[in-house]
Parts: sequence; C-alpha cells; structure tokens
Amino acid sequence: MKFPVKVFLAVLLASCCVANLSAHESSPSDVAIELDEDGLKPIRPDSHAPIGVMAEHTHKKGEWMLSYRYQFMSMQGNRIGKDSVSPETIVTIIPNRFFGSPMQPPTLRVVPIEMNMEMHMFGGMYAPTDWLTLMVMGIYVQKDMDHVTFAGAMGTTRLGEFTTRSSGFGDTRVTGMFDIFEKQHHRMQLNLGVSLPTGSIKETDEVLTPMNTTPVLRLPYAMQLGSGTWDLLPGVVYAGKYEKWGWGAQYVGTIRTGKNDQGYSLGDRHLFTTWGSYRWLDWLSNSIRVEAEHSGRIEGIDHTIMAPVQTADPDNYGGDTASVLFGFNLAGQRGVLHNHRLALEIGFPVYQNLNGPQLETDMVITSGWQYAF
Repeated sequence: MKFPVKVFLAVLLASCCVANLSAHESSPSDVAIELDEDGLKPIRPDSHAPIGVMAEHTHKKGEWMLSYRYQFMSMQGNRIGKDSVSPETIVTIIPNRFFGSPMQPPTLRVVPIEMNMEMHMFGGMYAPTDWLTLMVMGIYVQKDMDHVTFAGAMGTTRLGEFTTRSSGFGDTRVTGMFDIFEKQHHRMQLNLGVSLPTGSIKETDEVLTPMNTTPVLRLPYAMQLGSGTWDLLPGVVYAGKYEKWGWGAQYVGTIRTGKNDQGYSLGDRHLFTTWGSYRWLDWLSNSIRVEAEHSGRIEGIDHTIMAPVQTADPDNYGGDTASVLFGFNLAGQRGVLHNHRLALEIGFPVYQNLNGPQLETDMVITSGWQYAF
C-alpha cells in the first residue's frame, strides 16, 4: 500500500494547532452561550459531522464557508461476493465477457491487484437566507491501478505486472440544503443537489496484454474520472447535541438520469451513515461513525472498453458494504485560528459483498480544513 505523505502532514499540522488551541481552553455551556473576553462566540468542534460526511450542516443568512478535503482510498486483493479470491483463481474460473471477439481468450487473463485513489475536494458554501444554504464542490482525482497479466490464452503462468494511471478534474456537485426543523438540541435538513458531468470518461493508458504487447487502450470504468451523466443527489440529515455529546445520521443518494454519450450509466448509490461524538475540550472532539452503502451494477456498455480483465465487464461493479470510521475535530477559538477547523477520519470495512470479482477496500482516510466567516 502506497500511503501518502500528505496524510502525515495533515496530522502534523493538526498537532501543531492543538498546542496553540489548548492554551485557550474554556468550558462553554449548551444552556447559555457566552462570549469570551474578546467578544467571540465559542465554536463547538462537534457542531459539524465527521469530516468524511459532506453537505451535513447549514449556515445563517450571509455566512460563507470555504473547505478543502483530502481523501485517500486503498484497495488491495479481490473478492467475489463475500469471499477473497486469488488472481490464479480468477483467470481459471471467470469467463471473459468478450470471448468470441478477435484476440479475446475464453477466461480473464489480466487481474487488478491493488488500487490507490486520491481526491482533492474544494468546497464553498453560502447562505442567502436562514433556511437555505448553497454548496458547490469541485474534485481533482488521481487513480493508480496495479495489474498482473497471465501469459497466453490459458494457464496460471504470470507474464508480468503493469500500472495504469489517470488524473484530472472529476464531476462537480451543486447542492441546496434546506433547514426544515430546529428546536433546542435537534435539527433536520433536506438536501437537493445535482452532479455535473465535468469529469472525463475517455481516459487511456498503456497496458500489458497476454500476448506480451503494450497497446494504448481506453481504460475500464473504474479508472475514468467522472460518470458522464447528470446525477441527482437527494439527501436528508438529522443532528443533535446535548452537553458534551453529539450525534447524527444522514442518507444521501446518487441517482443517474440516463446513459452518457458512451452508452452506459454507472449504478445508483444509496448511502446511510450515523455517528456519535464526545467533546473532550472546548476545541477537541472525537467521533465514531458507521456507514453502509448499496451501489448498483453499470447499465449499458462502452464498446471501446474491451479486454480480458474484470474491470471491463459492467456486471463486475456495485455491491453492499459497511465500514466503521474513527475521527477527531479541532476548532480554533481565538486569534487567527478563530472559525478555522481541522479534522481527520480513518475508516475500515467490516462487511463487503461485491458483484463479481472486484478489488476490496482496505482503508479510507479523510483529512480536511474548514473556515467560516
């Protein structure tokens, strides 16, 4: 696993801020909000959800917020349903969807063994009214996938390994968040958003074939940068807090509105997450979160994606997963750090039931910065 140095830098930056923030520790109450000696309102570190949850809070009229998130996902090893499988098993028992076309063997001959994905997410929020907050998020994506190629049309002799890469801007999200209920320690919001197809779906790279050639081909769906479709992003959020405790839940969907100009649409996604947090200090809270997701298979096919590899088959996408994630939030209280937030969350899968042979997820790390004004 290629663990990025950027994550360590994020943790180091957060640690430096802890030293600065701890010098200003105080004990605000949830019952009566008091201003500090500088006339500033205390900032609860847990008033936002864990950093891996997005579009989960709103702002008051006239407020802005800027944010940056960095996410790293590591995938290693393959799974069919709930069971782990070796590359040798895959090339022995899994039929090649494209068998019968020229130069296509009867079984798969190329197997992905590891994938790392990095995402840089840049967000902006603005509240034109007390009941509506608007959000836009742009994403820059970097993907690397390592493969092993087996020699010839059959057998388990390894020919060699190769890596494909793609990078660029992904799809852009625009969301309206509506406050529908707020009373004492509880609040709810409704999200209505759309994902704009700004990410490329025509990425190419050099591959190693079973015949020991290295042509440049269009990469499979998992290595493309966007969906190519206009997608609806409905969601609902509940959040609560009492004294030093915080909790919440969110549902968010990704609903494809049709096929893209290459003839396919990614599967719909339905994600549910719930979390709890505890505020240890005015500026520090920890969280634990559970996330469950269902995603569908790809519908249709890009006829330029044709290779004896599992990622070229639209049926080998989607499934059901569940993860547990642990995080912490830091909130600046005074001086230049006031209204700045730093957060980190790390998650591990506890359940994966995947369609067809797919790479399984090992870990997801999200770090982020937020500034409201």
